[in-house]
Amino acid sequence: METNETRWWWVRHAPVPDEGRIYGQRDLDCDCSDNEVFAALAQALPRQAVWLTSGLRRTHQTAAAIRAAVEHGHTAGEPIMIADFAEQHLGDWQGLVRQEFLAARRAAGHRFWFAAANERAPGGESFADLIDRATAAVQRCTKEFCGRDIVAVAHGGTIRAALAHALNLPADAALAFVIDNCSLTRLDHLGDETAGHWRIVTVNQRLRLRPPPIANSSA
Repeated sequence: METNETRWWWVRHAPVPDEGRIYGQRDLDCDCSDNEVFAALAQALPRQAVWLTSGLRRTHQTAAAIRAAVEHGHTAGEPIMIADFAEQHLGDWQGLVRQEFLAARRAAGHRFWFAAANERAPGGESFADLIDRATAAVQRCTKEFCGRDIVAVAHGGTIRAALAHALNLPADAALAFVIDNCSLTRLDHLGDETAGHWRIVTVNQRLRLRPPPIANSSA
């Protein structure tokens, strides 16, 4: 029996100049000046992919920088915005100085995040809430683009949520993943929308340009 293989190529957006403040869903610009990183991503990502972003402009800017770095251009259509791929909404914590916040909450916080996975930020959401909405979007897109390559330029929280879904992890456990800016995480879904399983290919891969092949001088 033929098995559909849907390949998710998750890329976290480029670094955000945040002045040391918690940004969550604040719609900030990112720094797309590292041309080598974008060229390496362009070299690694499939050409005939569906491109997805969240609604926040740092993912749009990162996707545009990668696509501009492709030597002969991507032939796929423009990226599709998926609102449910936005970063965790950190509510009233957004805009606070990160180190001051973490110091004040040292006892009540989480060792890898601003709060335990099930704690909702005042006026915002919890990481568990993010997992729920991102998982629903992953399932929809896996069904819609079954058998395709999907390049999803998103956020650290969103990619951790995708890993939690793929590995059936408790929400707190998923917070232990490190997801760096401009890193690549590859998750393959094998099967169809009613059945299947996930294969983890790579997590938080930091790419650099591969050197061109050395010509065979003896030819």
